[in-house]
Amino acid sequence: MKVIMLVVTAALFSGSVATTKTTNDTTAASAPRAAAAQKALRATAFARGVEAPAPWSADDPADSLYKLARAALSRGDNSKAAELFKRIVDRYPDSDYAGESLYYYAFATYRVGGTAKLRSAIEALNQLSEDYPDIARRGDAKELQTRVCGELAKRGDEACARTVTERANPNPNPNPRANPNANPRSGRECPSDDDDERIAALNALLQMDADRAMPILKQVIERRDPCSTPLRVKAMFLVSQKHTSETADILLRAARNDPDKEVREQAIFWLSQVPDERAVDMLQDILRSSRDEDLQNKALFALSQHRSGRGQQVLREFAQREDVSDDVRGQAIFWLGQRGNAETREFLKSLFSRTKNEEMKDKILFSLSQQRGVGNDKFLLDVAGNTRETVEVRKKALFWAGQGGASSSELAALYSRMPESEMREQLIFVYSQRHDPAFVDMLIDIAKKDKDPDLRKKAIFWLGQSRDPRVQQFLLDLINK
Repeated sequence: MKVIMLVVTAALFSGSVATTKTTNDTTAASAPRAAAAQKALRATAFARGVEAPAPWSADDPADSLYKLARAALSRGDNSKAAELFKRIVDRYPDSDYAGESLYYYAFATYRVGGTAKLRSAIEALNQLSEDYPDIARRGDAKELQTRVCGELAKRGDEACARTVTERANPNPNPNPRANPNANPRSGRECPSDDDDERIAALNALLQMDADRAMPILKQVIERRDPCSTPLRVKAMFLVSQKHTSETADILLRAARNDPDKEVREQAIFWLSQVPDERAVDMLQDILRSSRDEDLQNKALFALSQHRSGRGQQVLREFAQREDVSDDVRGQAIFWLGQRGNAETREFLKSLFSRTKNEEMKDKILFSLSQQRGVGNDKFLLDVAGNTRETVEVRKKALFWAGQGGASSSELAALYSRMPESEMREQLIFVYSQRHDPAFVDMLIDIAKKDKDPDLRKKAIFWLGQSRDPRVQQFLLDLINK
């Protein structure tokens, strides 16, 4: 009894303890999709594009005007900001603020949009190159010029289309025999994505029509110089968005032949967006022949997203393989579970009964628990009550049933039907996670009446995590007995 009193006292002071939260490693499998899409769709950031530098020359005659222009830009009033920055350039050409103002005039004008404004922005940037070359050489200024040109190219400006094309692929005829380690930028480090105007040019290509963009993208993908790798990664996404007769072939070749692993992975990832049956054949071949688990995981995801019914069949075949790692096989099971159709559910249940691998059983139970309202809760409860399964498997089934769609009445009825202490202990935990007043009553009843003192202590501990006002009174009554 003394031990139980100590447990009760501890429970009273632990109400602020966060409720235990259990996750499944498999849920992290969806992360790669989000990360890859974000990387592909991310527009490169302007280093100084949202807010102009703080004023730095209080004695300058343009100081007060610069403050007004900067404030207008910060609040998103691009028209007013452009007007004020232009006034500085025109009235105070010798001001310390003139160069920055010319750049931000171009930026604000670009933000206003429209063909006439875009042409004014290009003219301002050309003037910046002549009058303030140090500012013009900054990465943000070159990128802004590429962005503006990209918008004009969409409107049919041939000169800007040519500029975007040249910047996206400044080395259109790479020498395949060149030293692969030679840096084409004369020994300098390759530019980062944020500073690389070529990335901005590729973004602009996405806005151009496929007939113009695809030949350039193909040339970019064929490059092998070290600084071309980020371009080739970006090109995989851009190619996937251009639905031409060549799209699947280009991605398939890159997935097979590109020397860079990230490029190959991106090609595989974006194959999922291409409605071509050959993509399924290619992905299946990767699963059969590759031992690179990262590539296998990318292929599994791509198959799960492909519109072809064959993709699901390939996933089912892979999920049954005993010659691959549990991690990769588990990914196949996870992606099958995300589809949620009757055929997949029956396959997973059948696979559960056939496999002896407990880790795979756990993956299957989790996948089934994610599909609510289709009868999977009954299957999970049947597994929990099946004494031919190991206790650990039964406990997992019970947990996922509690997290899934099992009803309160079904879970409550299990306590009297499961005499094993380990299973009852798991039930107490499952009850504590449901945040249902009925289960508070159930836990109080166990804490009062169960013959096993260890189970009573478990019930008291989890009651201590509850915010139900009845719990505090129950615990005080128990102390004062």
